[in-house]
Amino acid sequence: MRKYIITFSVILFAIVVPFLDINNTHVFNLDWTPHARIHEVWQLITNSSIGIFCLWLVWFKKELKTSLILSLFVTGGFLLAFCLKDLYGGSMKYLDGSEKTILGLNIGVLGFGIAFALLVFSLLIERIKPTHNNVKK
Repeated sequence: MRKYIITFSVILFAIVVPFLDINNTHVFNLDWTPHARIHEVWQLITNSSIGIFCLWLVWFKKELKTSLILSLFVTGGFLLAFCLKDLYGGSMKYLDGSEKTILGLNIGVLGFGIAFALLVFSLLIERIKPTHNNVKK
């Protein structure tokens, strides 16, 4: 189950976000400074690269814990940036005032919130599940 939770999280930050951001609302937004756009592209490339590495760790190296922690950093980083948005003037609204929502919740906060919660749950389950070495016979 943990493999699928990690994979779900990676799909969100490594595929869905670039799909949503490589357009005129983000990467090609002429109202953004060129400096802000380079940071956006850098973030997309970095997160997608981390995602590819996480999938390799999970599906080929069977190293779930490192992949899980990296996925927590990416999803949690977004959630922290969202929580701190008032400190730096950030917003999830577009310049026209619109916002992508589902049931009144921002899709980024909803998606990454679910992913982060599942990842934390997976990490906690890993810590409390008995391993082969510490089970008494």
